Amino acid sequence: MNPKDRLIVALDIDSKERAERLVEELSPHVGMFKVGMELFTSEGPEVVRSIVAGGGRVFLDLKFHDIPNTVAKAVGSASQLGAFFVTVHLSGGRAMLEAAASALPAEGTQLLGITVLTSLTDDSLKETGARGTVAETVLQLVGLARASGIDGVVCSPHEVEIIRNVVGDDLMIVTPGIRPKGSAKRDQARVTTPREALKLGCDYIVVGRPITEADSPADAAKAIVEELSRG
Repeated sequence: MNPKDRLIVALDIDSKERAERLVEELSPHVGMFKVGMELFTSEGPEVVRSIVAGGGRVFLDLKFHDIPNTVAKAVGSASQLGAFFVTVHLSGGRAMLEAAASALPAEGTQLLGITVLTSLTDDSLKETGARGTVAETVLQLVGLARASGIDGVVCSPHEVEIIRNVVGDDLMIVTPGIRPKGSAKRDQARVTTPREALKLGCDYIVVGRPITEADSPADAAKAIVEELSRG
């Protein structure tokens, strides 16, 4: 895969106009743009349509988690918007995941399952009622994803290697929690650098504020792609 195509920029902002400016500036250097809850709640489906109409790929990261019928309809609507990736929480269970997978066409939108959020640690995960560690919980959820027809999973860099050792090439791995050297962790607990994430075995990395809040977002994106190209 071209290193540029591995880079997903998170548009964690609340303005369609700013999102469109960033997409225009970054498109030569970035393979995909993530539209999450903040931007989608502020601007609605039109921001996805706008990016897709301009030739951009959209990772629609709304992390659906509801009863099977509701999630299936939401996933189907996301596909009609032209989203390339759409996310569901793997903790929603097999029935929900199978319903979501069946709502997608044979080609087009691909379904990603959220394992454990990158902001969580072993201690904070236990507060939710989970019995295992982050790594143990992730592997359990990855097994469920694999059995339910999910195309790929989203996990922190710390779980990439153990997932890849279990699933081989059966699932895509998308990795947020990426911070170039010198960048602040902020609200991410389990992070690594772009090059290290790629070496561990992920297919795509997600980078937000280190690019979107840089003095020159294009230069920041180019630097990350150059780092990825060095393997």
